[in-house]
Amino acid sequence: MKAILSRRTFAFLSAVGAMLGTRSVAAVADPDEPARLPGAINFDLGGEGAKAPWRVTLYVPPGEAPPAGWPVLYLLDGNAVTATAIDIERVQAPYPDATGIGSRFAIVGVGYPTDGAYDSVRRSWDYTPPPGRSYPPHKPGTPELRTGGADTFLRFVADELKPAVERRCRIDPSRQALFGHSFGGLFVLYALANLPTAFSHWIAASPSIYWEDLALLKSIERLETGPPVRTRVLLLAGAYEAELAPFQRDASDREARLSRLRSARTVELARAMADRLDRIPGLQSQFRLIPGRAHLTVLPEAVNDAVAFFMDRSG
Repeated sequence: MKAILSRRTFAFLSAVGAMLGTRSVAAVADPDEPARLPGAINFDLGGEGAKAPWRVTLYVPPGEAPPAGWPVLYLLDGNAVTATAIDIERVQAPYPDATGIGSRFAIVGVGYPTDGAYDSVRRSWDYTPPPGRSYPPHKPGTPELRTGGADTFLRFVADELKPAVERRCRIDPSRQALFGHSFGGLFVLYALANLPTAFSHWIAASPSIYWEDLALLKSIERLETGPPVRTRVLLLAGAYEAELAPFQRDASDREARLSRLRSARTVELARAMADRLDRIPGLQSQFRLIPGRAHLTVLPEAVNDAVAFFMDRSG
């Protein structure tokens, strides 16, 4: 004889079954994991004793390397810009007819072992020309800022970083670019002047040429009187690095902001530097103004322009 369930009993059992089913699904669900950059790895490099290493992110496109090896775009302030560059490569490089990007390319972001976008103390030392100076801390309890370590950092890039990348993937030694912004742009120009054969393309975005009484210009003079070089340079700046952006014009500190812009003269000095470099035999240099962008907001467009300049299929 078949058992007959009452409507109340059936409803109860159905509810229990639904609860058990939900718990079962929840029990086997994968836990949350940190997001990853497809195709990218991290490794630490350099640093001795109490000195911290640099954090390097290496991205290699899928598939076989070209016969000559991968072109490589090196990025300073890697914590802040590497993901942007990787997304540009993944989205644009597979479609050369739509983007003008001639081939896939590898990316190297060199930054610091921190979760922040910047390590202001270390980059102030790494990216600035000697002799350098000392400055008060940004905040109470933090170290003083020291500048003038560009020679040491340049040796790290040439003698440790580039060989470490070459051990991990096949690269095209004739197609390598260096990108930097602000102090990073200052370092790009310093490295160009002191080791002009290290890269085929140099991109300096919003470079701090004014820094410490235009100390960079002594290096540029040596480049002008040194052996001929064959390389290409792009200087970039945002239009609102010469005037206040609309969102700044009513700020309570607008006069202080204007004073900083006039002191830095970013657009003026970058444009003049591009013209000066272009007069050096064998060196091709250009300046590009990015409309509607200020010193920090210029970054995404600057990285995009750097990729287009480096990987221009018509060049």
